Amino acid sequence: MSIPFNDIKRHFEETRDLIAPAVKRVLESGWYILGSEGRAFEEQFAAYCDVHACVGVANGTDALEFALRAAGAVAGSRVATVANASFYTSTALLAIGAVPVFVDIDPDTHLLNLDSLRDVIVTRVDAVVVTHLYGLLHDMESLLRITRPHGLPVIEDCAQAHGAVRDGRKAGSFGSAAAFSFYPTKNLGGVGDGGAVVTNDANIAAKVALLRQYGWSPKYHVTLGGARNSRLDEIQAAVLLAKLPHLDRWNARRREIAARYSRGLRNPKVQAPPVRGREYVAHLYVVVCDERESLRAHLAAAGVATDIHFPVPDHQQDLLASNGRWPALPVSEALSRRVLTLPCFPELTDDEVDFVIARVNEW
Repeated sequence: MSIPFNDIKRHFEETRDLIAPAVKRVLESGWYILGSEGRAFEEQFAAYCDVHACVGVANGTDALEFALRAAGAVAGSRVATVANASFYTSTALLAIGAVPVFVDIDPDTHLLNLDSLRDVIVTRVDAVVVTHLYGLLHDMESLLRITRPHGLPVIEDCAQAHGAVRDGRKAGSFGSAAAFSFYPTKNLGGVGDGGAVVTNDANIAAKVALLRQYGWSPKYHVTLGGARNSRLDEIQAAVLLAKLPHLDRWNARRREIAARYSRGLRNPKVQAPPVRGREYVAHLYVVVCDERESLRAHLAAAGVATDIHFPVPDHQQDLLASNGRWPALPVSEALSRRVLTLPCFPELTDDEVDFVIARVNEW
């Protein structure tokens, strides 16, 4: 058996009848940027996330940057964030000229550690980015109890958490604003790049709408700095609009696969995550293993593709490491050497999942 890490072709086969009419509708309309498809998707995705506004942009990294800028981040702002989410937030911060203040992570959830957040807030922090890594929605109420007394804007990085629910609330509805990516492999993915900022703050939404189109207000009159061309095109919006009604079903299947893994993996050298509820949409299924490369080689020889999310913490990336002023992040650093991601996508069959389980258990 040969099992891919992800299989976009399978997903396309399932969604072909949804996507083809959507694309045809756009092509026949003759309107390809900031039209009715984009407006309809923004309205429906905002409703899905239980927020007042959604502004489509070109990709998830721009969404992070624009959400931060709209919430008040400027050059020199100090922004608390994790270092184990592959530099996307750091990229946005560097574009602004803001300073990342790295926070270590919880060893069990791999999410931002709240005790560590308390420690860094007293050193002066101007905003917080919380990443719902692997599709696991953070305990946002506990986090907000820490940030509210300091008046800190909180930006949710929801690039891996479309549709996750905790305490009856959707990912993206807790913070000042939230950033989503619609990269093709995401739980809700387009047929190219795309992103969005969602928010309950009308001022933030208005600023993001300016930032995505040159800062124009009105057209050809630049009124806001830090802007550029970053628009969600009509084809991506139409595809996302067609797929959105199926997102919860796909997330449920992802959770089934993750639960099957967690119940079946019995190798004492491999630490599997617990079975989780709707707060987890299983964007990635990540195990922890001290002998990761040996396990990965064994799975590759058996035809099972894997990946590592993520191998280099932000503060150890060459671009930042030379600075020399970053504090140690022992949990982030240790897990970066031990995490391994197994295949997990809605079209994966039970037989394929069981094959992966058997190969892990026999190693």
